[in-house]
Amino acid sequence: MEKLIESVNAVIWSDALIFMCLAAGLWFSLRTRFMQLRGFTEMCRLTVKGEKSEAGVSSFQALAMSMAGRMGIGNIAGVATAIAYGGPGAIFWMWVMGFLGAATSYVECTLAQIYKTKDADGRYRGGPAYYIEKAMGLKWYAMAFAVATIIAAGLLLPGVQANAIADSATAVLCKGADACASIGGVAGMKLTIGIVVALVLAVIIFGGVKRIASFAEVVVPFMALAFIGTAVVVMILNASKVPVMFADIFSSAFGAHALFGGVIGQAIAWGVKRGIYANEAGQGSGPHAAAAAEVSHPAKQGYVQAFAIYFDTMLVCTSTAFLLLSTGIYNVFQRVSEDGGEKLVAIYEKLPGVAPDQGSLMTQAAFDSVAPGMGAAFVAIALFFFAFTTIMAYYYMAETNLNYVTGNKPSALWLNLLRLGVLGIVVFGAYHDAKLAWTLGDIGVGLMAWINVTAILIIQKPAMLALKDYERQRKLGLDPVFDPQALGIKNADFWHKR
Repeated sequence: MEKLIESVNAVIWSDALIFMCLAAGLWFSLRTRFMQLRGFTEMCRLTVKGEKSEAGVSSFQALAMSMAGRMGIGNIAGVATAIAYGGPGAIFWMWVMGFLGAATSYVECTLAQIYKTKDADGRYRGGPAYYIEKAMGLKWYAMAFAVATIIAAGLLLPGVQANAIADSATAVLCKGADACASIGGVAGMKLTIGIVVALVLAVIIFGGVKRIASFAEVVVPFMALAFIGTAVVVMILNASKVPVMFADIFSSAFGAHALFGGVIGQAIAWGVKRGIYANEAGQGSGPHAAAAAEVSHPAKQGYVQAFAIYFDTMLVCTSTAFLLLSTGIYNVFQRVSEDGGEKLVAIYEKLPGVAPDQGSLMTQAAFDSVAPGMGAAFVAIALFFFAFTTIMAYYYMAETNLNYVTGNKPSALWLNLLRLGVLGIVVFGAYHDAKLAWTLGDIGVGLMAWINVTAILIIQKPAMLALKDYERQRKLGLDPVFDPQALGIKNADFWHKR
């Protein structure tokens, strides 16, 4: 079964998907005239400004909700895994994906705002399924994305986050042969952690969208800034190694490094792959939160969500990368052919016995090298908040797509089945193997990315019209207001009525 799952993952995450994600980001950057550079000041302004209503959340709350989804274990364990498979050069390609992905995020999140609607309870709903149906007119294609997202966000991705929480916590709580003997050893502790996380999560997700937004608004900025600040301190303490770190990143990114040059292909693949996993640009997850925002013009939330990519990749992911590379505490593996197959061989190993998929353990060890006895605990706490808020965001995505599938009127039975399914997979993921959890998570991300990136490449025009309209009104000194009829945009029903 595991071999079958790995084969499916290899097909989904072929070079074609990696090329398409990079090409889409470059194309959107060119079409928007690099709005992620020109509009940086506007991004920052709109992030802290905005209104909320009974129907929608504020721009900042929408940002926090999307960041809750973006900032998970991909930012801590995922970055370490990218380095383990692709060497330091993977970080350069993660930066490239982050820069280009900001334009992709603008497009998909602006489309989500243009084609949003209200559900039976009067709350804003939107996302790829909604804009695929309204802009492309392909109900079956929209339904395919919705079903894929329910499966991915509801059944595949939460297990990855829960697994990382359990791994990092047991690394702290189960030190020593008899540390966790009273509850069945490491396995018993992981199961216990999974149950506790599921119970806490139940309190949030059974409270609805408003509770999710309120929780994310408080927790996400705090946890991100605390992690970044601590990583910066570690870098300062290892300042003498920083020049070498940058040299390793750039030389190995282009195959020029003596030790890591042989993994350049893996550097590109894993940099892009983990970049998408971490910042989710093009995956289609951010648009769900973007559609929930109360704004006067769709481009406003497009700007805010483009900023989210910068914050996620350039600050949080980079903090983890610099932490690992400045301390030198990480492993790098290369695939070599042997007996008709392939196996991983360590070409740089500072943590014997730690597999490439155990990225959280690498990050904990790096912190511990500077603050012995405290680093591992800090990472475990940070990872709990990162992963927990991401699971919460995954549930919101799955609920939004269940809402779409049921015609904006999901029954209490279906909602509760979804909630119980998410809680069940959290317990399962916490207890099970990290490699399997990561592979299932990659399949979920890849499925969503294939469907969504293809769609936004086809239906990008309304997002471009919205950008030009927004910039025109701003030049006139106005607070932009959206009129889809004046721009020739059809089927933007919410805005037509408004």
